[in-house]
Amino acid sequence: MWGLVNNAGISTFGEVEFTSMETYKEVAEVNLWGTVRTTKSFLPLLRRAKGRVVNISSMLGRMANPARSPYCITKFGVEAFSDCLRYEMHPLGVKVSVVEPGNFIAATSLYSPERIQAIAKKMWDELPEVVRKDYGKEYFDEKIAKMETYCNSGSTDTSSVIDAVTHALTAATPYTRYHPMDYYWWLRMQIMTHFPGAISDMIYIH
Repeated sequence: MWGLVNNAGISTFGEVEFTSMETYKEVAEVNLWGTVRTTKSFLPLLRRAKGRVVNISSMLGRMANPARSPYCITKFGVEAFSDCLRYEMHPLGVKVSVVEPGNFIAATSLYSPERIQAIAKKMWDELPEVVRKDYGKEYFDEKIAKMETYCNSGSTDTSSVIDAVTHALTAATPYTRYHPMDYYWWLRMQIMTHFPGAISDMIYIH
C-alpha cells in the first residue's frame, strides 16, 4: 500500500458554553481518533512499501477561532499526531504530510442556512438556563449570524486542495505542510503562529 489520505471529518460551531460534551466527543471521535485508528491500521502496509501518509487538517489546526473549539481541538490534535508520526516514520522511509485547507465550507455544502438555523435552535433549546439567562438570545443570535456569514464565504474551488494531496502522494520530496488557502487566511495564520500572542490578540480579538 503506497498512500493513505485521512480526509474524513465533521464540523460544528458554537461557543464553549453553548457546546455540549456530547458534541465535543462526537467531533473528536471522527476527526482525531478516526485519523489515529485508520493510520495505525494501515501502517504495517505503508512501512513495507515506504509509502505516504497524508492527513487533512485545517488552518484551524494552527490557529484557534471563536465558536469553533470542538473542531479546533481535534485539528490541533491531528497536527500533533502527524508531527509525532513523521518523526517516527522518517527512519523507516515513510513520509508524512499535513494539508491545512483554508475556508472551503462553501464548497462542501455542509452548512446551508436552513441547517445552521436548525442546529442553532437545538443548541439554544438544550442550553442550561443559567447560560441562556447570562448571555441572552440577542448575543446568541449575533454569533449564529456571524457563522452564517462565514459559511457563505470562502472558496468553492477545491482544486488547490486536490493539488496539494496529489503532490504529497506523488512527489519525490513532499512538503511537511501544505497551505491551500487564500491570502487573507495565510497571512492571518502567519501572524497568529509567528507573532507573540499579545500582538495577534490585539489584532484579531474583537
